[in-house]
Amino acid sequence: MSDENRVLSGIPRQRSRPGWARPDPIDELARELDGFVAAAVHPDEIAALLESDGLSDDRIRERYGVEDSFALAERLWDRTPRRHPEPDGPPADPWRIGPLGCLLRGVLFALPGFAYVLGAPLLAGPHDTAGLPAGTRTLLAGALCGWAWNQGLAHRAYSWLGLGDRPAARRCLLAGTPAGMLLGTLVALAVAGPGHPAQVAFAAGQSCYLGASGALLVMGRERLLLAGLGPLAVGGLVSLVHPLPGPAALALLLTSLTAVAVLGLLEVAPAIRDVRGIRDVKGRGKAAGNPGRAPGPALLASLPYAVFGLGTGVLVLYAALGDILAGGAGHGAPSAVALTLSMGPAEWLLYRFRSGALAALRGSGTPRAFRRATVLTLAGCLTGYLVALLALALATTALWPGAPAPAGPRLAGLLMLGVVLWTGLLLQSFGAVLGATAVCCAAALAQTLALAGHAGRPHVVALAVYTAAAAAQSALVCHRLGRATAHR
Repeated sequence: MSDENRVLSGIPRQRSRPGWARPDPIDELARELDGFVAAAVHPDEIAALLESDGLSDDRIRERYGVEDSFALAERLWDRTPRRHPEPDGPPADPWRIGPLGCLLRGVLFALPGFAYVLGAPLLAGPHDTAGLPAGTRTLLAGALCGWAWNQGLAHRAYSWLGLGDRPAARRCLLAGTPAGMLLGTLVALAVAGPGHPAQVAFAAGQSCYLGASGALLVMGRERLLLAGLGPLAVGGLVSLVHPLPGPAALALLLTSLTAVAVLGLLEVAPAIRDVRGIRDVKGRGKAAGNPGRAPGPALLASLPYAVFGLGTGVLVLYAALGDILAGGAGHGAPSAVALTLSMGPAEWLLYRFRSGALAALRGSGTPRAFRRATVLTLAGCLTGYLVALLALALATTALWPGAPAPAGPRLAGLLMLGVVLWTGLLLQSFGAVLGATAVCCAAALAQTLALAGHAGRPHVVALAVYTAAAAAQSALVCHRLGRATAHR
């Protein structure tokens, strides 16, 4: 060993850096947790991570020289700039759907109109009051009752579906659909009286169809319903070219009605076994002293939806029969068909609005920016619906035998009614059904009083009523849906 080495071996080796120059342990931890800390929205989120990693307050005081995990989280928060990276790939959008399914539902809403063409032999006879065709009052009473009942029943079934309980939705339909059929038939019988059995029979079939088709639509069985309506659609299209013999038309009508009723029954049939099983479980639970199952959606919560269905049904019927009720010629049927078909594009545009509002919620930095983006999305969707309704109105009028070209007030009234219906459905989809129900029922009542009192020309009165209702509901939409909390 050299002298130099002997000398150096007795001298302590110099440290690479002094103790005061060591990295701050909090800075080292901040670098390790940089991604998480930068994306955190509050120091408590960082504290939760530290505690989940097993860092106790004693170890934190010993290693980092601070009091506890919350104090350490505050230090990490202060030393790390905020960075909120964009998610990988496009964000999930539960409201983005294709238009085909919605357009199919619009067609399904309109196809039953052929039943009134094929079932005309059952409605032969002298005119009803106010110049209405024979049996109109009976069918209208049953239809309005069915619309109101099935709207409320559908809301309750959808509430169960929203809770993830599909068997409960079936049980709801199993109990409510026959009750609605019976109620609609009894209302039609009360209006027609015992001297018109054919009209009552047709109204009973109408009630059965409304109930069975409603059950299929709620459970998402649109294609099955379309298949059941096949004979009716074929007979209706053929009858537009050449009238069918009475027995053949009634056979096609009964075939479709039977098919839809059987399909609806098969859809809710599994609920029969569920009801028996629930009764057995309840019996054993009571014997053991256990409480019953948790209550479901409140019955009264579905009442506003039923009243909304009644109010909008009255408005649509006035669009179809307002001329006749006012003593004029009846040319409103194409408008009613256009409104019915437009429910397909209306439903798709409701989804588009929800999708656009979700995008605005992600991309807006201030409440004012979100409100502006929401209003622009609303204006675009509503304009799209009115364009679709206008095109359908012009097409149905052009194809309808003997229908005159729509005049300015009639066409404007139809578009304003479209605004009322679409904004009402939009409010209903956000749970704001009370305001929409109040506006629609007030509009239906105002138009009823105007027609009963012969207050002006029907089209002018309808335009004034629909414009006021459209303005009121548009204000409700902007007030409620311009807030971010409404889109949770």
